[in-house]
Amino acid sequence: MGPNGAGKTSLIRIINQITAPDSGEVYFNGEKLNQSHINQIGYLPEERGLYKKMEIGEQMIYLARLKGLSRDEATKRLKIWFQKLGMESWWKMKIEELSKGMQQKAQFVATVLHEPELIILDEPFSGFDPVNAEVIKDEILELNRKGATILFSTHRMESVEELCDAIALLHKSHKILDGTVKSIKNSYRNATYLVEYTGAHLVFDGSQPFEVIEEKAGDDDDYTIRIKLNAANNSNDVLAYLITKTHINMLQEVIPSMNEIFIEQVNKTA
Repeated sequence: MGPNGAGKTSLIRIINQITAPDSGEVYFNGEKLNQSHINQIGYLPEERGLYKKMEIGEQMIYLARLKGLSRDEATKRLKIWFQKLGMESWWKMKIEELSKGMQQKAQFVATVLHEPELIILDEPFSGFDPVNAEVIKDEILELNRKGATILFSTHRMESVEELCDAIALLHKSHKILDGTVKSIKNSYRNATYLVEYTGAHLVFDGSQPFEVIEEKAGDDDDYTIRIKLNAANNSNDVLAYLITKTHINMLQEVIPSMNEIFIEQVNKTA
């Protein structure tokens, strides 16, 4: 992850040996990156890079052969993928005849057809409607379950929370945060909770085990309060305090989203 200009695509281009690094080294499975590793990498760029006037079936086979597959093996695998993604009628079509989302689907197939060990996806859901985005998401997760490592670059924080095991946040070409999604989110926990209750409006006198940050009235005597626990207290203390005073509908910890963490870290670094 990272804001525009952080260096995400530059790093991806270095891994793919499209450009060379000014300094430093890249290692693939413990070996210094070299030309022999190209066939073990699949790269889906953010911008489509397929030949617009070439038939899709022949184009997919051509790209697979560049990655070392025979024509027969490429054709066999392509038929499986076309059937899986509902692309059987696309064989004789040309890229320029497809919508942006359909082009992205074709490029995804080209990326994974040779079964690479490392799959690099730069904004893979760009152009997809929700149905096709869900289909591609499931295929990405299945490829990961089968052993492929997925390097995923995106600005869609909901995709990060849903798909990623770990993240690295880049800013101005430097890594400013990394770790598992769960551990990072846990590190930003700040003892904040949402409480929803029904009944008479509660007035707090300072004796409660929390500070009220925000309060909202809903319909039918429903109230929602955002609270921050006092240092010596926990959620059980909140329940014990409130349960004799009102009917509690919900007590939920508020954990910052990846979007909030992203904005905070980038602004702090800036």
